[in-house]
Amino acid sequence: MLELRPTCEHCNKPLLPDSPEARICSYECTFCATCVESVLHNVCPDCGGGFVPRLIRPSKNWKGNNYLGNDPASTTVKHRPVVLTTHQTFAATLKTIPPEKR
Repeated sequence: MLELRPTCEHCNKPLLPDSPEARICSYECTFCATCVESVLHNVCPDCGGGFVPRLIRPSKNWKGNNYLGNDPASTTVKHRPVVLTTHQTFAATLKTIPPEKR
């Protein structure tokens, strides 16, 4: 189950559970859309994969207790700002390869 991390790992911007700005990689590294586009260039600094919009967990119990009230978002902040010079070098070749081919 997705953790729904509360903030962008780079800039620490709050990302509420229903935020359309949240982006995740396949390992759930969580960043805001602005950082993914302008800082990371769609290259995860941890795995080299790409990002997709984070799913939004239903806020109401529509069926089977599968909702935010039963499975709340994480409150653990993972603020790990990216070292820009290191990431630029890492992402230089990867950003030209589509995420599905990395």
